[in-house]
Amino acid sequence: MQPVLRVFIADDSALVRERVRAHLAEMENVKLAGQSASAPEAIAAIRQLRPDVAILDVRMPGGNGLRVLEAIKQDAAPPLIIVLTAFAYPQHRVKYLAAGADYFFDKAAEFEQVFVVLKAVQETRSGQEAESEA
Repeated sequence: MQPVLRVFIADDSALVRERVRAHLAEMENVKLAGQSASAPEAIAAIRQLRPDVAILDVRMPGGNGLRVLEAIKQDAAPPLIIVLTAFAYPQHRVKYLAAGADYFFDKAAEFEQVFVVLKAVQETRSGQEAESEA
């Protein structure tokens, strides 16, 4: 049995959060762990809920995705971080990846890549679990 992948969404756009939720609902063994619209809420919720994956926007009230990323990367066993933004400028990409983001995608051009990554993470986890059971 494939383990459930728990995903947290931090984005100030209710429309984007709903779009991501809809895609997650179509995936097997993926569960929405939580969501927030602001940076401070995201930090607190991610630390409390301990999701496997966090999807972060660059711009959010009360801070930004970089603030969230830097805060949670200090924690023991931080989640895999996917940055999904409309502000996919090269300087943002470099800054976020250097700060520890695992992936950085443009909402307009690479939205579907988030779900490709999630499927790959699931496959990797399933393979690791099968190896540990052997």
